[in-house]
Amino acid sequence: MSDCELILASWGKVESNLAGYGGEVLTRLFTEHPDTQKLFPKFIEIPCGEMAGNAAIADHGKTVLMKLGEILKAKGSSDVIKPLATTHANKHKIALNNFKLITEVIIKVLGEKDVWDAATQDAFRKVMGGVVNEIDCVYKELGFTG
Repeated sequence: MSDCELILASWGKVESNLAGYGGEVLTRLFTEHPDTQKLFPKFIEIPCGEMAGNAAIADHGKTVLMKLGEILKAKGSSDVIKPLATTHANKHKIALNNFKLITEVIIKVLGEKDVWDAATQDAFRKVMGGVVNEIDCVYKELGFTG
């Protein structure tokens, strides 16, 4: 079984609660890495203590996990990654390291929730390593050094 297939075998559990898990992922990202909050202008004014359960954060977290699902289902195809990388370079100005940070936060949250076992967490880390490398290639093509 490929790494993507291993992750997708339990992806239904993630999809059953995209907003819940997505909100937890972003809340954890913002609390563990406070500098990341400023990358989301609509969340800058939300105090740390009010992030958990915030509907706007949960909704954006849902979007993040939905896009991640698309990438996984496409087996990391550049057809899916390139447009994402382009908007994250040109519009959002998201440095490559932030993809690494959110990868680790996703692994933590889904591991703590017993959605992913250790093997699935390792598979996700490998898949996201490839995704981040692909994003890096697009960033270089665009001249984005973020």
